[in-house]
Amino acid sequence: MEIQLFNSLGRRIEPFIPIEEGRVGMYTCGPTVYNYAHIGNLRTYIFEDLLRRMFRYFGYEVYHVMNVTDVGHLTDDADEGEDKMMVGARERKKTVWEIADYFADAFFLDLEKLRILKPMVSCRATDHIQDMIDLIARLEEKGHTYSAGGNIYYDISTFPGYGTLALLDRQELLSGARVHVDQSKKHPHDFALWFTRSKFKHQAMQWDSPWGRGYPGWHLECSAMSMKYLGEHFDIHCGGIDHIPVHHTNEIAQSEGATGTKWVNYWIHGEFLLMDTRKMAKSKGNFLTLSNLEASGYDPMDFRYFCLGGHYRSQLRFSEESLTAARNARLNLVERLTSSIRDPAEVGPMEEHLPPEVSDESSLQYLKRFKKHLSQDLNIPRALAELWGAVKDEDIPGEDKVSLALEMDKVLGLGLKEQIIRKDDLEHEYAELIRAREQARKDRDFKRADEIRDILRRKNIVIEDAPDGTRWKRIE
Repeated sequence: MEIQLFNSLGRRIEPFIPIEEGRVGMYTCGPTVYNYAHIGNLRTYIFEDLLRRMFRYFGYEVYHVMNVTDVGHLTDDADEGEDKMMVGARERKKTVWEIADYFADAFFLDLEKLRILKPMVSCRATDHIQDMIDLIARLEEKGHTYSAGGNIYYDISTFPGYGTLALLDRQELLSGARVHVDQSKKHPHDFALWFTRSKFKHQAMQWDSPWGRGYPGWHLECSAMSMKYLGEHFDIHCGGIDHIPVHHTNEIAQSEGATGTKWVNYWIHGEFLLMDTRKMAKSKGNFLTLSNLEASGYDPMDFRYFCLGGHYRSQLRFSEESLTAARNARLNLVERLTSSIRDPAEVGPMEEHLPPEVSDESSLQYLKRFKKHLSQDLNIPRALAELWGAVKDEDIPGEDKVSLALEMDKVLGLGLKEQIIRKDDLEHEYAELIRAREQARKDRDFKRADEIRDILRRKNIVIEDAPDGTRWKRIE
């Protein structure tokens, strides 16, 4: 099946044609580990995970590389502001190295909770300083750099294609319209490749280089590390849409300036997660973490399900009400699937009752449409709708519904199999407790009956005694 993707380079949907048949080289911009990832960041990583799962589902081998920015860079993409790592270290009274390790571990724990597949290579910037120095040397040799104010800058006038990705007007770029002018630069949009001590008096992270002791500009690491692991020409580069105007634009200039050839074929960007109509951002203080959601009683899969409801190129508005609706929908889905295959009289582990592959003709039609939506610019909301359509279709046998759901979940990544098994196990546990309570009531052991009621209440299960027996329901 032909895969169509929206390429930010050209702003159009294009058929995906890999450089190497059956293989996809994919680079994704990773975290800057000076703070926890907020859920806006995590939406981007979920979208990238869906993209990777989609390629794998269609039979591609995916080689996924992601950077971890543990070198301090500035709070403004255009080489302005404070060093983020130093800000984080100062606020938490730790060294920048301790800050980097702590938040890198926290980030990968979030990925695990959200069932985001870990990249084959997670490369830390501090392990690749020499690669960055070597890249600057290549750019210097080709006449793309100059020294000013103690720093090494990239001269954008030497790269005719600068700004193509962001559709920036070249005359406006060179005149510096709407851009703060750094007197050290020849042109306002020139950017730093290497900072020396002149930028900060007490910069903690510094390395020796041919241009003096200092540290790299933050755009540099993605170019150096992606080319190290994926080669100088690869298929896909992903990230948030906010990276287009500066970060990814500068990456292209560095990479293609050094190699003289095209660097990336497809640029795929995810849109913002909004809170109160604003982009979520750490710098503005309007952000939530996955841990915040968990502390409020939500499962990480509730947030993943919530993200499935919006196309990756559409802004998605976050609220507690929308997350609660996503949780209810996910639990309802698991409830329907569980009841589809477990007869109350059956015994034994739920895994013994999970059905084989999809074979029912009606189910196959849903699966065909599911695949088509995936191939049409990763239309996950439409794909999810096909799952719900099948689950609600009374003409499809229960076992086929579950087969179909588990097949679709290879891309959706909700962990439906584990949730079905866990829910069934819990329901059997509740049933055993309820039977034990009924027996205690028959034996007039009311103390034991009350103890069991309290145990169930702590598990968010409320029981009601009726003439025809005991009923129970789950509360949230």
